[in-house]
Amino acid sequence: MPVYLIADVTVTDDAWVPDYAAKVHDIAARHGGKYLSRSGNVETLEGKPLDNTLIALIQFPDRDSAKAFAADPEYAPFAKARKAGSISNFHLIDDTDLAGGIPYLPKG
Repeated sequence: MPVYLIADVTVTDDAWVPDYAAKVHDIAARHGGKYLSRSGNVETLEGKPLDNTLIALIQFPDRDSAKAFAADPEYAPFAKARKAGSISNFHLIDDTDLAGGIPYLPKG
């Protein structure tokens, strides 16, 4: 079942960004990850605006693949640099519908 990694990032020191942006997508791809978006164009339609620099949305074939990416030793130095130079959160969601009313999504 596909899962989506949502990374919301507030950059506090951008020294890590160029190297991360150039190389991490290849590491994600080796785990079946595909970036659907990596954008700073965040528009709040309702509620409190997010105080972040960018949001990335990465699709993985399953939860284990997403976790393997996050735990990949090759990714570790990039994660360390990101954590040192940002406030960031990684969230995983699947493709289910909790209420079960959308016919093309599995009931969650």
